[in-house]
Amino acid sequence: MDKFSFLNAAHTAYFAQLYDEYLINPDRVEPSWRAFFQGFDFGMESAHEGDFEMDQAAAPVAIPAHVQKEFQVVKLIDAYRTRGHLFTKTNPVRDRRTYEPTLDLVNFGLSDADLNTEFDSGDLIGIGKTSLNNIIAHLKQVYCESIGVEYMYIRKPAEVKWIQNWLHKNNNHPSFSKDDKLQILKKLNEAVSFESFLHTKYVGQKRFSLEGNESLIPALDSLVENAANKGVNHFVLGMAHRGRLNVLTNIFGKPVTDIFSEFDGKDYEQDIFDGDVKYHLGYTSKRKTDSGKDININIVPNPSHLETVGAVVEGIARAKQDMHSPPEDFSKVLPIVLHGDAAIAGQGIVYEVVQMAQLDAYKTAGTIHMVVNNQVGFTTNYLDARSSTYCTDIAKVTLSPVLHVNADDAEAVVHAMNFALDYRMEFGRDVFIDLLGYRKYGHNEGDEPMFTQPQLYKAIKKHENPRDIYADRLLKEGVIDKNTVEKFETAYKSELEEQLATSREKENTIITPFMQDEWQGFEQATEVEMMKKVETGVDRKTLEKITATISKLPEDENFFRKIKKLILDRRKMFDADKLDWAMGEHLAYGSLMMEGYNVRMSGQDVERGTFSHRHAVVKSENSEHEFILHNLIDGVKGKMDIYNSHLSEYGVVGFEYGYALAQPQTLTIWEAQFGDFSNGAQIMMDQYISAGEDKWKNQNGLVKLLPHGYEGQGAEHSSARIERYLQLCAKDNMFMANCTTPANMFHLLRRQMLVNYRKPLVVFTPKSLLRYPKAVSAVDELVNGHFQEVIDVDGDAFAKAETLVFVSGKFYYDLLEYREENNRTDVALVRLEQLFPLPIEQIQEVMKKYGSKDVVWAQEEPRNMGAYAHLMLHMPETRNWRVCSRNMYAAPASGSSTRSKARQARIIEDVFNTNK
Repeated sequence: MDKFSFLNAAHTAYFAQLYDEYLINPDRVEPSWRAFFQGFDFGMESAHEGDFEMDQAAAPVAIPAHVQKEFQVVKLIDAYRTRGHLFTKTNPVRDRRTYEPTLDLVNFGLSDADLNTEFDSGDLIGIGKTSLNNIIAHLKQVYCESIGVEYMYIRKPAEVKWIQNWLHKNNNHPSFSKDDKLQILKKLNEAVSFESFLHTKYVGQKRFSLEGNESLIPALDSLVENAANKGVNHFVLGMAHRGRLNVLTNIFGKPVTDIFSEFDGKDYEQDIFDGDVKYHLGYTSKRKTDSGKDININIVPNPSHLETVGAVVEGIARAKQDMHSPPEDFSKVLPIVLHGDAAIAGQGIVYEVVQMAQLDAYKTAGTIHMVVNNQVGFTTNYLDARSSTYCTDIAKVTLSPVLHVNADDAEAVVHAMNFALDYRMEFGRDVFIDLLGYRKYGHNEGDEPMFTQPQLYKAIKKHENPRDIYADRLLKEGVIDKNTVEKFETAYKSELEEQLATSREKENTIITPFMQDEWQGFEQATEVEMMKKVETGVDRKTLEKITATISKLPEDENFFRKIKKLILDRRKMFDADKLDWAMGEHLAYGSLMMEGYNVRMSGQDVERGTFSHRHAVVKSENSEHEFILHNLIDGVKGKMDIYNSHLSEYGVVGFEYGYALAQPQTLTIWEAQFGDFSNGAQIMMDQYISAGEDKWKNQNGLVKLLPHGYEGQGAEHSSARIERYLQLCAKDNMFMANCTTPANMFHLLRRQMLVNYRKPLVVFTPKSLLRYPKAVSAVDELVNGHFQEVIDVDGDAFAKAETLVFVSGKFYYDLLEYREENNRTDVALVRLEQLFPLPIEQIQEVMKKYGSKDVVWAQEEPRNMGAYAHLMLHMPETRNWRVCSRNMYAAPASGSSTRSKARQARIIEDVFNTNK
């Protein structure tokens, strides 16, 4: 029993502190103490299970009783920190689930007999040596009332300590001034009154009411005001439909006259786009905070695909940070994402975006995530919507703190938001708030929720709204009198009545442009403007200057032998007047940078290139120092950023779309590892890229590079699904190209930036052509000219060709090889380089020139894929052409290289079988 007698010789506060550090981070505790505490824990657990034998190395009985009790109190404190959130009062309308084990004293070897005993462990929570009764009361206030906190999984002790210090100030309860409380009440009144006004004026119309979570409005109001005081001047917010109109009006200051016009179903003032439903539209406003700070605040347009907007928010925020912030301080631009409880738990895009939080390519210095938790998704109960305990458990991926808050306690909600802001500004990391409320009506205002949640909705019907609950509290505190709320409500609704009358004097709905400052000087373009020739040539001296830099490695570093050869070969190519695909790209990027444009590219292997052709980033052999040679060009005005992404398509494409939305002067590129994988981001293509301008009046110049071509690599490494992209093309929404020469790729990329409008560009890029000897261009082809939508170079030798073949992309070279091997001068080959807008007049001119009776469309894709259906849709005369392709198949290509070659050969033979 003398083994632990040394414990009597020192103050128990020291041991309690040491044990607390051990519980938070065992590795930081000196090894002998760590072994001692491990033995103590083992002994305690064994004793609790009733099967432990007396072992001096582990037995708690060998430790002096008062020290043992002190350790047990530390265990209790740790339990509140770790599990207290499970026993909070955070659900406003129903009882919480029961969790075991509880925080009862018996589970920690303590009893009621210890309640009046004083323990040094009180120092750990900032209240000094005090009774166990006081310690428990303090812990319950901090961890088990309207705010439940999860943070003990965070692995950085400094962050854990900071959180604990923050929480223990004022027992994790707000201490607001009278003015603060009146502001909260004012914003709650606006939130409640706005919804009730719409409910009476537009009966049964969908508005996706915020009712049940109205405390979101004072929380956002507080966030904006306090963040501005901390130096934030740009806010980027993304949210789905629930409560969006309320946020637009009461946070962004969108004129309610416009919202009323949208409810009245008026046509748009502009006739060049179709618009979207009112709760999907974006908005940008410049406003002053109450303290006089100028801020720019944006709510991003979104589709009904709820969580897609999170990726776009992060892209916009990063673009603004790159524009407005020094590299070492991104904190002045604040991304905020509002989620639904069912969506954040159910949709994989959330994970893809969360994984971006600390990556160099995508980090935004911390996002504030807030879940508007209705406890139901459409008609699905939360127990059927997730396997995790909380909808916010995704936060643990990045070890982000989570605060679960009762939406009925408005002050607690604002307090939690203050924590989130302080944490984000201190550590530059994500933080999550789970705003636990309810949904007053069904999924929309016409639904009947009693069908699926009868018990819940019986409780909701009897439940007071958060404004009235808070008003009663302030009345009891003497902050307001009984007429205050009525005055607030009367004044606010009177203003709404005036605005409603004003709106009904207007004939049309006006859509305010999103982020108009970034888009000054740009014009919307129709198909006519898109088909105009743009001179994109670059003088030879500039190309030589670029080549001199990108073909030379830093002399003070060692490089892998193969990379030395690859870089030096760039100079040789230029001198030999045979530029390959990579050089066409590099010279396009370099020339744009010389003219002041930035270049940003990301994708899974873009630094080197999936097919090892690009090598835009080179690494020294010993130190792995990275160099982007383009940034070393003498006198360069722009900057190149190129990043290998994490293994995500959906999230990364959404991010890059957002980036391009905020930086039209940057050539923003996403490249798929193989074009086949781009359908992992199909939602972004369908809802944003192809339709964003038509729905929301948003231009966007994102470039997607999709490797495409049939080289016998199977169904997953052949097709970028050209047909799907072309099906989305209409009017003037985007460009589609399938280039065959480095020069044409050079001009295409330059055209993307030199025009005074922006359209998405999808390029079906080659694989085998990257090193194909004939797929080269002379330097003069870059010096002179422009992008060619159609390439016809057969010349006089084929003037009387009986068969005219139109073909696109790499398949042209397969046909060319066959023609040369068989000396077939009766077949002319014409390349269709731009698939949309379809250059119909140029095609018709080529047909007139040759006058061939036999006109062929040749593609290596199956008949039900590729560009064939697109041609028939946009150019009816193509239905009379002879079509040479693979047969119709369900899969894009065969897994057998032998079978693939045989099918390819049959198509080629079919093209040249002119007797058909």
